[in-house]
Amino acid sequence: MSALGAMRDVPGLDACAVSDALDTLGLPPSVLTGVRPIWPVRGVVIGRARTVQAGERTGTGPRAHIAAATVEDGAPGDIVVVANGGRTDVSCWGGILTEAALRKGVDAVIVDGACRDVAESHDAAFPVFARASVPTSARGRIVQLSSGEPIEVGGVEIRDGDIVVADSTGVVVVPQAWAGQVAGWARRIVTREAQMRDQVRAGASIVDVMHDTAFPTPGDLDEEQQGSHE
Repeated sequence: MSALGAMRDVPGLDACAVSDALDTLGLPPSVLTGVRPIWPVRGVVIGRARTVQAGERTGTGPRAHIAAATVEDGAPGDIVVVANGGRTDVSCWGGILTEAALRKGVDAVIVDGACRDVAESHDAAFPVFARASVPTSARGRIVQLSSGEPIEVGGVEIRDGDIVVADSTGVVVVPQAWAGQVAGWARRIVTREAQMRDQVRAGASIVDVMHDTAFPTPGDLDEEQQGSHE
């Protein structure tokens, strides 16, 4: 199964379960802190990162618009991720890009910076996650520096093909090579939390239900791996 297929195969998966799975596996944090849904996105978006690096314009002459080529090459399952250093005074995604992304089947966009035309994305039900929204256009101010190359968003390295999980809580990125293991632990976490809610509804003490001993640890993972080799 592909990395994307493994993550999408987990019933009830959300950003919180993925973050907890990364913690359990002892992997570096990969939550894009401060990046949030610009309009109230419903459900969970899971897709492959398509990376774009934006930056200050230098030189003169016409240039292709940020992310335009990436969107043109987009496909269902893609999530465009635009790194702009967290800059919020200029937009690098707008309504026309949204229209093109929808035509290609792109699932969402993540912007480390600002977007604009929020109403257009909302009306089209196209999920946009960013740090802010601002009317200021990118044209003449910032340009695309690269696409398909590793980028950094808030200290998190993102490579083309990594798995992005985004919902109303926030955005988490899973390295492609770890997607299978993260999906496996996330499945357990989702199941365990459903059981915990059932216990609370049945009258169990929240003190007991939420005790540290109710949660998996890296030691549990070590024991399981050891048992699988015996």
